[in-house]
Amino acid sequence: MQPLAQKLNETLQAENQHVYDMLSDLGKQIYFPKEGILSQSAEAKAKAKKYNATIGIALENREPMHLKVIQDTLSAYAPKDIYEYAPPAGKPELRTAWRKKMIEENPSLEGKTFGNPLVTNALTHGLSIVADLFAGPGDSVIIPDKNWENYELTFTIRRGAEIVNYPLYNEQGTFNAAGLRESILAQKEKGKAIVVLNFPNNPTGYTPNATEGKEIVAAILAGAEAGINVVAVTDDAYFGLFFENSLTESLFGALSNLHPRILPIKVDGATKEEYVWGFRVGFITYSGNSDALLSALEQKTMGIIRGTISSGPHPSQTFVLHALNSPEFHAQKEEKFAIMKGRANRTKAVLDSGKFDAVWDYYPFNSGYFMCLKLKTVDAETLRNHLLEQYGVGTIALGETDLRVAFSCIEESDIEDLFNLIHQGVLDLEKATVK
Repeated sequence: MQPLAQKLNETLQAENQHVYDMLSDLGKQIYFPKEGILSQSAEAKAKAKKYNATIGIALENREPMHLKVIQDTLSAYAPKDIYEYAPPAGKPELRTAWRKKMIEENPSLEGKTFGNPLVTNALTHGLSIVADLFAGPGDSVIIPDKNWENYELTFTIRRGAEIVNYPLYNEQGTFNAAGLRESILAQKEKGKAIVVLNFPNNPTGYTPNATEGKEIVAAILAGAEAGINVVAVTDDAYFGLFFENSLTESLFGALSNLHPRILPIKVDGATKEEYVWGFRVGFITYSGNSDALLSALEQKTMGIIRGTISSGPHPSQTFVLHALNSPEFHAQKEEKFAIMKGRANRTKAVLDSGKFDAVWDYYPFNSGYFMCLKLKTVDAETLRNHLLEQYGVGTIALGETDLRVAFSCIEESDIEDLFNLIHQGVLDLEKATVK
């Protein structure tokens, strides 16, 4: 084993043996090179005042070389903030700003030990890092039956882990914490579980309330107390879009420093929170019992980044940092939040009108971008195709009965018409079936 990897592993074993045991084979092997090109370039950047002939970029007039046709569209930014490589861990000022934002929006983090966010190429990349470091053949990844399909690609196809599902909702239509607990405790023989918590949920738009949040934390704690090492991942892609009767914090805070056998990992980003989907700026943050442990995990994470994408895009990191530091940032976010909440409320009002009760129910939703219909009389995929071909309406079919509708991209004034068209599509298929 490479000596730097061995040293990181020894640190993890000394600080928390359980966290070391959570690592995949790749997670144990990975390290961030300290004596290679990057470290030598960093040293030269600080000391080579005459000529710095280390890093693979081109300079002109002591600033990064660039094309005028590109710079003309980005003239508000200095070339050094958009053309140079960003560090593998991300732009330092952005990491600091995001950590400050996390604490402001999650008061439960006060007094907890957690690291500095590392920049990822949005959330999928962050989840991929989690899979690389902690998932391997035979490991169980516990997610609800209503989930984002990319989890299977990320954890199962890429890393060979096994998906374990539990029903998202219980009979009362609230979060099924008992099902989560049962799924975790079923991993007793394996001694390890990876739990992914995605709130607001994709595809249903559901976020637990405070009571349910405590039940989720209790379920994960029960697993740890039963001797199971739990990698607890909060996929906070839609964080902040909480419209009614739900948690308004990530469970990352409540899980931090809870038990030595629980490793909380927060994966979030500007993607949905700041409405910059194409920027691909995300973050991964660890909580742990010591700074040494956090440093070791961050070094391994940087090794994954260095060995895959090398570093994230610098321009979009600069753009996000500029937004976070802008005096208008909070007011503009509140304005967009109000629009999103209006669309969610209008969706619920239309669905609660009683007009559609014969053909569908809907799963509880209170947050995020989406909601899900539960069709009673027609097949979801058949309806999806019919809506596309006959009405020019796009939806997502999930299984036989579930149809996901993204109210996030529909003007509030158009929402009733949208559901009327979906309803008409159902009636068309029912009529065809009778014939």
